[in-house]
Amino acid sequence: MTLSEAQISYIQDGGIIAYPTSTLPGLGCIPTSEGLDRLFELKARSSQKPVSIGVASLDQVRDMVDIHPDIEVFLAAFPRGCFSVIFPSKEPLDERIGGDSIAIRVFDHPIARQLAETVGPVTATSANEAGEEPALTVRDAAEELGLQEIAILDGNRLTGPGSTFVKFDFNNPDSLVTVIREGVVPTNDVVSWWKNRR
Repeated sequence: MTLSEAQISYIQDGGIIAYPTSTLPGLGCIPTSEGLDRLFELKARSSQKPVSIGVASLDQVRDMVDIHPDIEVFLAAFPRGCFSVIFPSKEPLDERIGGDSIAIRVFDHPIARQLAETVGPVTATSANEAGEEPALTVRDAAEELGLQEIAILDGNRLTGPGSTFVKFDFNNPDSLVTVIREGVVPTNDVVSWWKNRR
């Protein structure tokens, strides 16, 4: 599937788009103030609950966050897309994407990757209103949110559980890696790999 010129313009103008990921349907916008305003209003989400950012590769966010080389080694040891890693931001950003620390997920789904490659980093939150159960398909999610046809990148998800959220603290060797939310990769696998990495 290829994004149309109309869809690209729509997203670049702050539009919200529903798209498939390797887990649940995602809801994306370019993380500008205008785009985030629309996203949080559509999801009825508190501005105190940041959303993560999805990218085609970490190269897209090297100017936004500090990326320790050991994290890149860690990510390369697991299937792409199964982690959302919380990185420290190089300078404070919009609080709705985390402010001083931002959760970044490298997309695995080809349509999600194409989206990020075409328009840059996008929000990677589930396509549902806050507190509601996420729909299983992009089209169902888009219809529940009242999105128009231009805002739908149709496609099926590839796997099941959500990504595992992890955070690293290189100033604290005793608790270097913390699993914030267990997802497709179990906590034990994360801790075991990290302990035995050298």
